Amino acid sequence: MPGSKTQTNREKALLAMKKPPASGYFEWDGKDEDERPLTRQEMEAGVEEARKRRGRPTGSSKSATTIRLDEEVLAAFRATGRGWQTRMNNALKDWLKTHSPG
Repeated sequence: MPGSKTQTNREKALLAMKKPPASGYFEWDGKDEDERPLTRQEMEAGVEEARKRRGRPTGSSKSATTIRLDEEVLAAFRATGRGWQTRMNNALKDWLKTHSPG
């Protein structure tokens, strides 16, 4: 009802989320280092590092495109692991060297 002074359950939940519980949101048991919460410095460093790596490198002359490939060709390149797109690009450049008109 508009103008009601009583809080709805949703409003109570939103208010509860604004203030963390006294014990905090997460308690690390100290057993598994992979589960340790990041410190503020680690989080800030991670954000800065992610900003540095995001996007295409400056000066890149590559263009995004859509291409349809046979499944076995795609699977073979993907099976080579990280960097498969670069290897595919290099294979196409090598093909151009031997098959370009001239």
